[in-house]
Amino acid sequence: MARSLVERGTRFVQVMHAGWDQHRSITTELYNQCRDTDQPSAALVRDLKQRGLLDDTIVIWGGEFGRTPFIQGDIANRPQWGRDHHPYAFTIWAAGGGFKPGISYGASDELAMNVATDGVHVHDFQATLLQQLGIDHTKLTFKFQGRHFRLTDVFGKVVPGILA
Repeated sequence: MARSLVERGTRFVQVMHAGWDQHRSITTELYNQCRDTDQPSAALVRDLKQRGLLDDTIVIWGGEFGRTPFIQGDIANRPQWGRDHHPYAFTIWAAGGGFKPGISYGASDELAMNVATDGVHVHDFQATLLQQLGIDHTKLTFKFQGRHFRLTDVFGKVVPGILA
């Protein structure tokens, strides 16, 4: 459906899978959710590329947070294991639209607790995405309570290492 919308000129398409909050079901639900999303996500990118649409289309896959590397819950009750939110080291991927293909950018430490190299702050990713959409994030401002804000707040730098 997302590919069909892109083919028809829809400028922004959001596909969402609800229910990723695995505080108590990572050993059961995560497998099902990955099965629901992995192949369709790969098929979308493959279909867009095959039809010559990937150069002008950006596909981003991400969650609301990373997950800590430690289990949450009773160690003796595996079906109820979960993992807590982890906003400091997490993964998203982007394809098409001028993003560099086939790379991994950045890494966490050996415990996946903190960024070890080439971290990309959310403001930096947003600045980079906006640039690829043809928008200068420093000029996209709105006034709220007497102050000028922008989507990247007072932060955000384009990350050239993830661009083709």
